[in-house]
This record gives sequence, structure tokens and C-alpha cells, in this order.
Amino acid sequence: MTSEGSFVQPAIPRFDCHYDRWSMLMENFLRSKEYWSLVETGYAEPEQAMTDAERRRLDELKLKDLKCKNYLFQAINRTILETILQKNTSKQIWDSMKKKYEGNARVKRLHLQVLRKEFETLEMKSGENVFDYFSRVMSVANRMRVYGEQLVDTTIVEKILRSLTEKYNYIVCSIEESKDIDAMPVDELQSSLIVHEQKFHKHDTEEQALKITHENRSGGGGRGRSRGSFRGRGRGRQAFDRSIVECYNCHKLGHFQYECPSLGKEANYAELDYNEEMLLMSYVDHNEAKREDVWFLDSGCSNHMCGDKTFSDLNESFTQMVKLGNNSKMFVRGKGSVRMLVNSVVHAVTEVFYVSELRNNVLSIGQLQQKGLSIVIQHDKCRIYHPVKGLIIQTEMTSNRIFFLLAMSQPRREACFHTTSQDLSHLWHRRFGHLSYKGLRTLQFKKMVHGLPQFSASSTICTSCMVGKQHRNPFPKKSHWRASQKLQLIHADLCGLITPISTGSKRYLISFIDDFTRKVWIYFLVEKSDAFNTFKHFKSLFEKEIENCIKCLCTDRGGEFTSNEFNLFCKENGIKRQLTAAYTPQQNGVAERKNRTVMNMVRSLLAEKKIPNNFWPEAVNWVVHVLNRSPTLAVKYMPPEEAWSGIKPSVEHFRVFGCVSHVHVPDAKRKKLEDKSFTCVLLGISEESKAYKLYDPISKRIVVSRDVKFEEDKSWD
Repeated sequence: MTSEGSFVQPAIPRFDCHYDRWSMLMENFLRSKEYWSLVETGYAEPEQAMTDAERRRLDELKLKDLKCKNYLFQAINRTILETILQKNTSKQIWDSMKKKYEGNARVKRLHLQVLRKEFETLEMKSGENVFDYFSRVMSVANRMRVYGEQLVDTTIVEKILRSLTEKYNYIVCSIEESKDIDAMPVDELQSSLIVHEQKFHKHDTEEQALKITHENRSGGGGRGRSRGSFRGRGRGRQAFDRSIVECYNCHKLGHFQYECPSLGKEANYAELDYNEEMLLMSYVDHNEAKREDVWFLDSGCSNHMCGDKTFSDLNESFTQMVKLGNNSKMFVRGKGSVRMLVNSVVHAVTEVFYVSELRNNVLSIGQLQQKGLSIVIQHDKCRIYHPVKGLIIQTEMTSNRIFFLLAMSQPRREACFHTTSQDLSHLWHRRFGHLSYKGLRTLQFKKMVHGLPQFSASSTICTSCMVGKQHRNPFPKKSHWRASQKLQLIHADLCGLITPISTGSKRYLISFIDDFTRKVWIYFLVEKSDAFNTFKHFKSLFEKEIENCIKCLCTDRGGEFTSNEFNLFCKENGIKRQLTAAYTPQQNGVAERKNRTVMNMVRSLLAEKKIPNNFWPEAVNWVVHVLNRSPTLAVKYMPPEEAWSGIKPSVEHFRVFGCVSHVHVPDAKRKKLEDKSFTCVLLGISEESKAYKLYDPISKRIVVSRDVKFEEDKSWD
């Protein structure tokens, strides 16, 4: 039986001038010995008298610290240890090493800048394998994390994907489309790329073997005469000059007969000559048995062709000649549509040639592509995608590298099968407890369950779903129309009841926003019924200011905006009304959102300086003053105040709202020995004067003065 003393003790990590690695190993070693708390926090000897228990505890800490120092002395060599001045405790030794080799915050930033540059310029080298490149990237990333960089896996994954070589481009596209990059760990990406890399090596090996076989068979020559010393039937490895090779077809120099460009031109011309005959590139074996239900997918075929007369509609007056790959000709006896049942779904294929002598049915990939379908051939599978319905057909490659479909012809009319498919989809919709058709489609195409037939989504509305699941239509993110001049459109909204009542007995506020400039004006009301008189005052004031008229007013359907006198006033002054739908405040989103922004800022101002809540109108006025001089997304490159007045505003007078202020007392209002200033609280700026508006908490009165000194860090006491 193994004794306890026979276990191998872990080796003490020796310092090798690589502080990052050594500190990580040493920290782990000390944690395993339960000494890390002494290095991290240390211990302090109390100055006052200690009890016996406290003294024993202190002695235990000192003994542990001595053991921890012993490990550090063994890890650090004598030359470096002599440079450490403070060696009384293990914490002092560790902090000295950290400061010496890791540096202060400024040095860390410099190291981090160098590492960031190295990280951004990393690129996968040509011929470099995935494992080596991941090692280089993770080495830099881990060093950045040591220096305090918050580097998440998503950043590393995105960096690797955009810095791979070009041969990984299609893999990168596949990963980005099929996986959630934000939740993908680095290890998963590495394993996926290594698997694809192994496929590359296998593919390259097969290509090399094929290339060697081809060279051995061809002998490096080709059909052509060489006018030099080199003979066309050489071993294939001997160097030769292609410029002296003569083509047997066009008798020009520089290429062999199989490379002659004139051959391709003649073939394309023959294929595009629709008046004489259509060219079918695939060779058909006439001795093969007839198979009506098999359709071959062919990229070299110019048109769909069917040898069986199972058309849903056929125009037999159409005639044409088709030339096959073996130069034989067949007569086209008509053109029509064929309905095929594939995986329980009926597909209609139009413009199919009826060639009675043809033993195999052929689907032209080119003709499918012209109909708007997308054909993807990848990983031994051929997928056909509809632009709306998505994946509609999928087939696998056979052992002899052919793609075909097993499809039963459906001579009946399309309407019958359409009704059956619709009924089937609605039936399974109800069987799944009124699951959405999108969910059913996912189950079908992902093959997540067994026993679910193929069907198309129903276009009929399920009344039961409307009763149980109907929701509101989405609101647009932004308006499709914007005012092109000032006062062309005014947004208005009333906010309240606001409690507590202000010092001036105000309980509501009404906001007016110009749609073109997004400048906002706020008025305070005692009752909602005051909104009409306030609007008349606003209209007369600002129409005179810019010499323009209000053309449209956008509000909700509140009674303060839809009263008879309000409607009559708008009609008499030619103001168009825009009213929101019932229970739809989102249609007046500009004013609603502005009121929300204002009240959020008001709460923050009052809370910061502990201002009583009944001063909310003063806070609202200051917030509006600030917002009119702040950027907004609706107006580019200028604040609303500049857009309204045409003058760039100044913010030199801005001070912290609610801060303590010292107001100068004029000589006329004081005696020789009286104080020259008194303390107030800043409540904003005056609307009538170029001065600040302040509140004297002692006399409880409003003061307007321009001679003020501020203590912006102090608040209401």
C-alpha cells in the first residue's frame, strides 16, 4: 500500500524573466498550499493590546507567511532577490516583483497598445495550418488579458474569421450564416476549421493522384505538332515551349487541339441557334429501360424534356429538333406543363418538351434558374430554393455522380391538389395546437420530427388564431415624411397630473415641438382647459418671430385638444389637424418621447442636488434650455436652437442645476459693514434678463442676478 510520504511534491515554479507565465504558475502553486491570502492581502500587527486568541492567530499567520516567503525565495534567484528592498513579508516581495516586471498602469497601457496593434495585424500565412494560427492568436489574446484587456471570445472569433486565407472564404460564409457568432466559443471554431482543413488535405491528395494519372496517360503531349526538338509523346516531365505547338484544328501556334477556342465558339453557336435545333449536352443511352418517374438534373441540357405523354396540358402544334451529345437528332412533338409529386408536394414545371423517343426525363438546371429558382450543389447534395418558400427540393448524388428526382406525374388539374395541400396544412396547423406556419415549416425542412407530411403554407386566415393570438400591427421606426420648413408641422402633448403641485400652483405642462428644427417649448398649466389659451399665445408669439404660419398641428384625442372652441379656432386660421387613433399614443411619438426625455432628466436633476420636488417647473425649464442646445438624430450636424435661429448657440453660461451659489449684494442695498454676498441655490436662467435665476432658502424668494459665484460640487442642504 502506498504511503502518504511517497507522493511526488509539486515543483516550485522558477522565475525565468517571463513574469506573466511565472505569476500565473506561482499563484496557482500558492493557492494549492492555501498561502495566497497572505500574498494578496497580507497581515497587520495591531497596535493595541491583544487577547491570547488574537496573539495565537497572529503567530499562525506569521508562520504561514514565513513558509510562503520560503517558497518565493526558492523561486527567485539571488541576483533578482538582492534588488528587492522590502522583504519582511511575502506580500512585499510579490508587490515588488509585480511592480518591477509588470509595471504601473502607464506601462501596462503601453504594453497593451503594442499587443493591440499586433492583434489587429495578425493574418493567417499561406501554408500555415489552423492549429498554428490559433496558437499565435491565442498567445497574443492571453497576453492582452493579462494586461487588463476585456477581450471576449466573440472578438477573437470575429478576428480569426476575417483573417483566414482565401481558401476558407466559403467556410467562413457557412459558419456566419448557420451559427450564432456571439455565442460561439473559440474552441468550437477551432475544431470546425480543423475538420474542414482535413477535408482540404484529402481533396488535394485526390487531385494530385488524378493529376499524376492524367499525366501518365497523356504523356505530357496532346494532339498537336511540335516544330522544335520536343516530341508530343514524351514522358510529360520534360520542359517544352508551347509557343511552337501547332493546333490540328485551326493550325495556329500556342495551343493543342483540345484547347482550341474555335471549338467552343462553334458549340455555343449551335446551342443558341434555336431556329434549327436545340443542343442537349448529356448523352442518353437508348438501350436503357423506360423510367417515367425518374427525372435527371442536367446542367448541360438546354430545356426540360420528357419522354412520357403525362402532361397536364400539351401544345402538340409546337415542333422542334433536338441534337444530343452523340450528334443524333430527335423530334420534339410538343411543349407543355408537367405536374410532379415530390415528397407529397405537387410542383408544376412549365415549358417542357415532349420527345417521345427519349428514354429518360431531364430537368434543365439553366431553365430552372431562369424561373427565379436557386440551385446549390454542395457536399454531395443538390438543393433547389424558391425565392419565397425557401427549400423546396433536395436530392443526394448517386455513386456515379448523378442527381435525379423520383417524381410521380400528376395529370389532374392544379386546383385539386392546391385545395388538398391547403386542407392538409390547415389540418396539421390545428393538430399542433394552432402552431404558426413558420414553425411547421421549420419542422418540415429541418426534419425535426417523423411522420409530418410535406405541404405548403395555407393562405386562409385561421379565425381561432385571430381570437386567441391577434396582436397590434408594428409601428414604423421613423416617419416617412418630415416638415421642410419651420412651423409647417407642430407636435403637441399635455403631460400631467404632476405631483406635488409647484410653488406657482402648476399641475400640468404642455409641450410644442417644431418638426423641422425639433426645437421644443414648454408651458405650465393649472388646469387642462388652459391648453387652448396657451396654444393661441404660442401661435401669435412665434408666427410673428419667423413671419410664417402654423400649417398643421399633431396631437392626441384628449379633450383639451378636441374641444369645439379649439376645432373652430384651427378652422378659422387654416390649421390642419392630425389626431392619433384611439388608444394609440405611438402615432404622436415625437411629443410623447420628448415628454419622457424631459421628465427623466428632471428626476435626475432633482435627485442629484436634493432639490424639493415642488421646484419641478424650474427643472423643466432648465432641461428644455439644455435640450435645445443638444444634438438630435432628426437634425444633422446642428442643435435645434441653431436650426431655428440660424445662430450657433453658446454654452459658456451652463452651470450645474441646484448647486450652491453666492450672489453679490449691490452697494445700494447694503450698509458699510453688512455682508457683500448671500447664499442661494441655482434654478436656471431668467427668461426676461441676461442673468441667473436663483432661490434664497432663508427668505424663500426668487433672486435674479448676473453677479454670481458658483460651488458646483455642493448641493442644497
